[in-house]
Amino acid sequence: MAIADPRMANKSDSMSHATLRMATVEDFDLILELIQALAHFENLSDQVEATREKIQQSLFGAHPAAEVILGFEGAASAGFAVFHPNFSTFLGKPGLHLEDLYVRPEFRGRGHGRSLLQRLAQLAVERGYGRFEWTVLDWNASAIGFYRRQGAEILPEWRICRVTGEALNQLAQNSSRKALSQVDTSPLDRSC
Repeated sequence: MAIADPRMANKSDSMSHATLRMATVEDFDLILELIQALAHFENLSDQVEATREKIQQSLFGAHPAAEVILGFEGAASAGFAVFHPNFSTFLGKPGLHLEDLYVRPEFRGRGHGRSLLQRLAQLAVERGYGRFEWTVLDWNASAIGFYRRQGAEILPEWRICRVTGEALNQLAQNSSRKALSQVDTSPLDRSC
């Protein structure tokens, strides 16, 4: 395996022309294409709001929100991983959150997913992070099996909570008003 990042390990004969590399600003069209392919795979194409401008600003602007690793087989784009730091209060240190991992169907079973996961694990270790975590759709049995084979523990007791769109705006407005009305302005009782 030819690896753009020399720290990558696990060379494989089946991927003799495969490379991984960090995305650059010139890759935003490819990233958007991969996002759309992922959404199509998950039957969520109608939910994609990402545009070239949003990708460029969010990933390559003044304050990047995430990073992207691109996988290639020869010159062909095989897949990508989008990730960002999170924080564990219990560990008292950052972690790495994998937002999305996608390998195009024609490249599956060739080690691309494992290489992407392995590189992310290496980054987590290199950066001193305490954990590496992600979510998986409950209907995606092949991904669940793949992740388990890589050593991932599926945590069934945890559920994702998400507020977006108008609900996010409402929560922000209602929270601000309620928080302001509940501010205790009385002097501190220092006798406690």
